[in-house]
Amino acid sequence: MGRLFGTDGVRGVANADLTAELALGLSVAAAHVLAEAGTFEGHKPVAVVGRDPRASGEFLEAAVVAGLASAGVDVLRVGVLPTPAVAFLTGELGADLGVMLSASHNAMPDNGIKFFARGGHKLADELEDRIEGVYEEHRTGAPWERPTGAGVGRVRSYDDGSGRYVEHLLSVLPNRLDGIKVVLDEAHGAAAGVSPEAFTRAGAEIVTIGAEPDGLNINDGCGSTHLGPLKAAVLEHGAHLGIAHDGDADRCLAVDHEGNEVDGDQILAVLALAMRERSTLRADTVVATVMSNLGFKLALEREGLRLVQTAVGDRYVLEEMKEHGYALGGEQSGHVIISDHATTGDGTLTGLLLAARVAQTGRTLQELAGVMERLPQVLINVPDVDRSRVSTSAELAAAVAEAEGELGSTGRVLLRPSGTEPLVRVMVEAADIEQARSVAGRLADAVKSALG
Repeated sequence: MGRLFGTDGVRGVANADLTAELALGLSVAAAHVLAEAGTFEGHKPVAVVGRDPRASGEFLEAAVVAGLASAGVDVLRVGVLPTPAVAFLTGELGADLGVMLSASHNAMPDNGIKFFARGGHKLADELEDRIEGVYEEHRTGAPWERPTGAGVGRVRSYDDGSGRYVEHLLSVLPNRLDGIKVVLDEAHGAAAGVSPEAFTRAGAEIVTIGAEPDGLNINDGCGSTHLGPLKAAVLEHGAHLGIAHDGDADRCLAVDHEGNEVDGDQILAVLALAMRERSTLRADTVVATVMSNLGFKLALEREGLRLVQTAVGDRYVLEEMKEHGYALGGEQSGHVIISDHATTGDGTLTGLLLAARVAQTGRTLQELAGVMERLPQVLINVPDVDRSRVSTSAELAAAVAEAEGELGSTGRVLLRPSGTEPLVRVMVEAADIEQARSVAGRLADAVKSALG
């Protein structure tokens, strides 16, 4: 698998890349590393462990629980819950560690392990590196120091997790959803129970699809990566809007009453204006990645708001938010982080707040999302090139400068080397789709010429 930890934990094909042995070993390593860092000092450590409904999550959960308990950590098993719920409960219950088993929007054969630090925050990169190093050291033969007798961890089910999480969601809503009809696509995933309950208790009339997880059908033709069924259901039922989650419900994409997609940039724009109105948008700033549509940036500028951009990945958005105390950030893909109420992207919370804005204003989601115009965006992947020379090639720099001159202030160029493959991604935005395609094609040719 190469380096085990990616930008969002450890992922791979369950029982091939991500085995029970790996899950157990990483859990033991995490317990030892956090103990060495002083996280457990002076008390018996406690971990919260949750999962999405994938079939492989059943045996991987058993492995993680066994590993933690064997290392002296008491375990609270919260069962099938969204990633943001596990993060919330890690903080709410004062746990020293949280573990989520999920591969998010990936297909069912995959699974993943994500660790949360005390408070429900993602582990720092240096701790992940240390966990991986300790795991490798012991995998090759170095014996673990193991507690015995009363020193081993105890395991129990914690059945109040769903209820506490829903109560939390309802407590932060600025207004009720009475009179709003919402279609919820749960991706046959981790939010199939909590999301319909939260929306119903908030006053919405709901229609659910993709809410019958069987361990095999997660993300299968539904959810935030397949919006077709949601669009059809919104039109069929005459709903005000539709909300789509991914398998672990840390994402939210939406559909307006006419079946038009509302992406993460548009959701951020709607929520930014709502939060400014309530004086909760600190420093009038939103954090997003460099892949956000230029139309989003132009919309924020028109509204007198500031956009701070980071590298691609919600962990980088979160790092920027934590460092400067910003309250709202996210990605075009639907990861939306509202730091006053969540330590990670929370699709259910995002959907509730979006519906609350519709209910409060009496405007359609289409009208609200119209605050920004998505500029046409063309993305071309150029394979089999030397991605390491993207920033140093004079030939490529000249081609980019020429393209930027042609596009002016209403267009944008982004060249990004892939983090995992020998290719370069060429992204061009322009006011006109044909111009975007033309410029992107020429730049793709320039990448081949300069880096091939």
